[in-house]
Amino acid sequence: MTDRKPCKVCNFTRQKSYGLAVPSLEDLKLKGCEFLGFSPSEPVTVVLEDDGTIVEDQGYFLCLPSNTKFMLLHDKESWSPLRRMDGGTAWMARDSVLLETDTVDTSSAAAPWWDLAQQLRQDLTSIILMSEADLQTLVDAPGPELASALNFQEKRTADLQETLQRVLDRREEERQSKELLQLYLQTVEKEDGQQEAPGAGDVDVPDAMEVDSASGFMCRTLMVLKGKTSPETRLSTEDLQLVVSRGVDSMIPVLGWDRTRTSALLQACEAELTKRLQQVQAVQSIRSNTQMDSHQQTNEKSAEDSADTPAEGSN
Repeated sequence: MTDRKPCKVCNFTRQKSYGLAVPSLEDLKLKGCEFLGFSPSEPVTVVLEDDGTIVEDQGYFLCLPSNTKFMLLHDKESWSPLRRMDGGTAWMARDSVLLETDTVDTSSAAAPWWDLAQQLRQDLTSIILMSEADLQTLVDAPGPELASALNFQEKRTADLQETLQRVLDRREEERQSKELLQLYLQTVEKEDGQQEAPGAGDVDVPDAMEVDSASGFMCRTLMVLKGKTSPETRLSTEDLQLVVSRGVDSMIPVLGWDRTRTSALLQACEAELTKRLQQVQAVQSIRSNTQMDSHQQTNEKSAEDSADTPAEGSN
């Protein structure tokens, strides 16, 4: 009877690992697929788990030491090294080893987004542990190359980058809101100190949303104006009227932008305000016409009722 070789098999995520004793490479494929839950009809490739070397020769298989760990890959799966994540959090697997970079393509590894793409390829949920710098790196990565590294379609990769950009925008807005709130609290504290000082006159406490009394802009308006995606559509009609009435010169010191960018934003606000006013006028016109039709129908009904009523004193 042929001697059996003790070895181990795992899937490409390394989350499943089993020990086997098989006499041949073909038996390793058959039993490995059975233990890992693979379909026996689907072809698999056997590689060494530690460096990704493809094992196709029976003689080479027999020369390997006992308890060698193999990885079974489907057609669209590929070997990738096991890494530790930033912050000391071990990768989701039974074993945690550091990457030996001599097996990685140096042209791809040179890109700063390559390691992040490999993490996402093994487990997409690892994105929640990435820093804003990592997310920005993925957003700035070239779409076709990132799609290839993730084994995604380019459309799916573009959607992923767009989602990451929205996450970054939201975090930026939250950070700005926090900074403006701190500024307001500092302003209130300063005003309270002036009121308590001996001989100080009456000082008006600024409104809870006011940040720049000279420009008249409010905290929420300022935060929205600095948004990256159509900020004019997020403002109320009242805020739009305030922005338009203040003009470019008042907006420049508040936003910290140049005149060209500020003018473009002001024009967008004016266009949005005009569109809303036109919508209001259209609704009012429809309402007025409806009321006129209703009044006319009421008068016609009254006339018909009067015609149908017999004259007083008639037989």
